[in-house]
Amino acid sequence: MGLELADIVRRYGPAYCQKYGDRLLPSHRRALRAIEQCRTEALGGQVYACPQCEQVVYRYHSCRNRHCPKCQHAQAQAWLAQQQTFLLPVPYFLLTFTLPAELRQLARQQQRLFYDLLFRASAAASQQLARDPRFLGGQIGMMGVLHTWRRDLRYHPHVHYLVPAGGLADEDHTWRPARRNFLLPVKALSRLFRGHFQHALQKTAYYADVPARVWSQAWVVHCKPVGSGETALKYLAPYIFRVALSNRRLVKLDATRDQVTFRYTQAASGQTRYCTLPAEHFLHRFLHAPRVLPKGFVKVRYYGFFAPGTRPHLAALQQQLGLRATETPGPTNPGSVAPMANPQPPDPRHSGDEVRCPACGRAMQVRSLLRPSARCPP
Repeated sequence: MGLELADIVRRYGPAYCQKYGDRLLPSHRRALRAIEQCRTEALGGQVYACPQCEQVVYRYHSCRNRHCPKCQHAQAQAWLAQQQTFLLPVPYFLLTFTLPAELRQLARQQQRLFYDLLFRASAAASQQLARDPRFLGGQIGMMGVLHTWRRDLRYHPHVHYLVPAGGLADEDHTWRPARRNFLLPVKALSRLFRGHFQHALQKTAYYADVPARVWSQAWVVHCKPVGSGETALKYLAPYIFRVALSNRRLVKLDATRDQVTFRYTQAASGQTRYCTLPAEHFLHRFLHAPRVLPKGFVKVRYYGFFAPGTRPHLAALQQQLGLRATETPGPTNPGSVAPMANPQPPDPRHSGDEVRCPACGRAMQVRSLLRPSARCPP
């Protein structure tokens, strides 16, 4: 078995927790504990025996923590299939809104507030500009995904929106297509985004902590066409389910120097790069930059005619644009379609997966249950 994140956490996690003490967020402490215990005797499990050759296999429970690289693989395809039922037969754009560097330290300290403002300000600015008759003159649909790290684990909060190339007119609910390869002017959108964020932050106690120059500089907004939207969905899906660093990207743990090396793909060139960090700095990046979000935070949000309460209108719009009835979203009851923001993988204790004997291939039977914190088998 290769190097795993759990190996690093077991070796360096206790010292990290002791050093940062009360300054360590509860969500960070829970994530470290879950990663360390995942699929070990600490969580209990089952003992399987083969009725043919009496081979014995121990299966330990998963932690089901959303930050664990072992527990975030099962749900991506199911989520992707659901989102594909919402697609319209039109071109799509990917809108990206990035929080300025001057706000990131404060955002790291007040994640729930700043991530929520990032969503609300960017969505409000987009909807406001889309309703302008000079552009679309209608409501747009937006599916947004929060992303908080770069590929090298540096902190970089931003939100991606998948947006159909057109809007729904308020007066007659007809479809108004966007111009070819153009959705909204990004310079105007940047100013509106900044203005909505500033107005919302003024209502909090943290506005005085923001440098004044932030409100006069340009904020980064990107908009690019992405074809039918299916490829962009496949690009976004891993953001929701994976952690910032999978086990397969770990290259080396140098216990002598207390250093961790991992690889990543450079976005601009597409080339593989390697990053070596002291183990403490590695854990710090993993916990602060990536997916370790406040408990219960919703990182996938829907706006406009993609909002859960408007799904019946979305089904009607799909039919208006030429989709067959069998291709429209299955659940049209708003209450039956909940945003899959922080989904958990199925619990292996109830998954019904058949365990096969590694020696003869026969189905194995549960011989006994292991209580949490049981001793590891010899």
